[in-house]
This record gives sequence, C-alpha cells and structure tokens, in this order.
Amino acid sequence: MSSFEALTLHRLLLAVILSVILFLGYSILSVFFIPIAWAGVLAYVTWPAYTRLLTRLAYRHNLAAALMTLSLALLIIIPLLLAIIVLNVEVSHVYRVIEQKISSQNVALPDFVKKWPFANELQKTLDNLMNNPDAFKEQLQAWFQKAFGAAAQVASGISKNLAKLSMALFILFFFYRDGQKILQQIQQGLTVLIGDRVHGYIHAIGDTTRAVVYGIVLTAVAQGFLAGIGYAFVGMESPIFLACITTLVAMIPFGTPFAWGSVAVWLLSQGYTVEALGLAAWGTFVISWVDNIIRPLVISSATEIPFLAVMFGVLGGLAAFGMIGLFIGPVILAVLIAIWRQWLESEQNLAKTKS
Repeated sequence: MSSFEALTLHRLLLAVILSVILFLGYSILSVFFIPIAWAGVLAYVTWPAYTRLLTRLAYRHNLAAALMTLSLALLIIIPLLLAIIVLNVEVSHVYRVIEQKISSQNVALPDFVKKWPFANELQKTLDNLMNNPDAFKEQLQAWFQKAFGAAAQVASGISKNLAKLSMALFILFFFYRDGQKILQQIQQGLTVLIGDRVHGYIHAIGDTTRAVVYGIVLTAVAQGFLAGIGYAFVGMESPIFLACITTLVAMIPFGTPFAWGSVAVWLLSQGYTVEALGLAAWGTFVISWVDNIIRPLVISSATEIPFLAVMFGVLGGLAAFGMIGLFIGPVILAVLIAIWRQWLESEQNLAKTKS
C-alpha cells in the first residue's frame, strides 16, 4: 500500500469515526436543545444586569450566577403560574357565556350592523347556526380548544413542562458563570471553519435577538398589559383573557388596533358609548403609542435587518418550532441575510479586482 493510499484510508477512517461520534452526540443532546436555546436567549437578554451584579459582587462568578438565576426563576415562575390560573378561569367563563347565548337562541346583530348592505346575509347565517345549537356548540368547543391551545402555548410556553424549565434554569447558571469563555470558544471554532466573517454573523444574531425581544415580544406584552387595564376600567368581563388575546395579536405588526378596536366596537354596539370612546382613546393615545414608538426604534437599530424579515421570522419560527421559534426564526433569517450580503460584497470586491 502506497503512502498516499494509507493517508487516504486514514482520513476516511477519521471521517467515519468523527461522523459516528457527532451522530451519537446529537442523539444525546437533542433532548436538551430547547432548554439550551431558552437559556441562551434568557442569558443574552439579561446579560447587562448580570454584568452589573458581577461588578458589585467583586467578580465572584458563582455567587453572581446563582443570585441571577434564582431571581430570574422567581420572576418567571410566580407571575406565569398566577396568570395561567386566572386565564383558565376566565376562558371557562367566556365559554359559558357564549354557550348560554347559543342555548337561548337569542343572538341578533347589533342595530348599527343591521344598516350594513350585507346585514341580511349575516343574520341568515346566524339564524342557521342557531337552528342547530348542538352542532355549533361542538364547533365552538373545537375552536376554543384550538385557539386557546395556541394562546396557552404562547402565554405559558416555557412553564408548560416543568422539567424543561428546570433544565433551562440549570443551564442558565452555567451560561452566566462561563458565558464569556463559551462565546470565545464558539468564535474560535467558527473562525477556523468560515473565517473572520463569523464576527459579522454573530453581530447579526445578537442584533436580531435584541430586536425580537425588545421590539416585538416585550412591546406586545406591554401593549397587552395596557390593554388589560383599559378593558378592566371600562368594565369588560374577563379582562385578563382579552389582554392575552391582545398580546398575541400585538406580535403581528400593526395588529393591536384590531384587538382593542373590536372591543370598542362591541361596547358601542351594546350602547356603552362613553366606555367605547374611552377605550378607543386609550388605545389610540396609549397602547398604539407604545407600538409606534418603541417597536420601530428598537428594530431599526438592528444593523439594517429588514423589518419584514423580522416579522416573517417571528411568525414562521413560531409555526415551525413553537415558542422558541419566536427567537430562532428571525435569527436564522438574519444569518441568511448576513451571508447574502457577505457574498454580494465579496463578488463586488472580486469584480473591482478584475477591473
């Protein structure tokens, strides 16, 4: 056997062994991918607070990481569990109210809707549904289960599985304590594989995560909270349920007015004119102000990442990966955009060199 054949066989054996090890490693770690991703997002978002705490504690990494993890655990678990309990009660109440309306077969269009050109067709459709209330209640129950299932996934995502939540918090401790070392090793490894371009990709990932967390998720939560205050003030039943629906709708750009606007229209149709106008004013000058100021400001700061890409990443990631897809989706699109721009830049430089 020649030296070339021996070298080729040696490399082939190394490739096979490495492939097997990588496959086995993937099989072992695949269960922890979601907790690792959650821990990474939480560590990134709260990293400035951790660095300040670390400085105050004279760079005692173990103590700072433990205190930060414990604080974040309490901040997540307690409000989330309370919200889930209240939300379950309010959803049951909303379902009972609608079921009673259907059972009484006394559902009619509001007076102002009756003036619309297609009001007769709407009333006929409503009457047909009321003629078979049992079938409609079954369909309503299926809609509620499907809609509330999606809402519960977004509202209670990481607390739905306590084992994954505990694992994410456990991993978070080590991300705090060893985060700088882990990031340096990742950068070194990726630099060997793809060169200095990795710094641009990592920068794009960080900016996109910041844009999603602050520009979309936290903005939607803030809008849902403010909307809930408005719903409670005007006397709406189940304000927390309506606030959660508003939060979901608020994740869609410019979708928030459809949430509080629908409630205002319903109040107006029931004769609560003052309450409807008050909610409309609250939504226009307070809730929408949060959306129109904070979201564009934060997202526009993300190194020229198109707003449309962030929106598609959020919605597509949520559909593909669940809750964690809110962050994974935009990050993947951001990396693709960074690669595309890097390729265009290299082609332009090559063209200039040839000319």
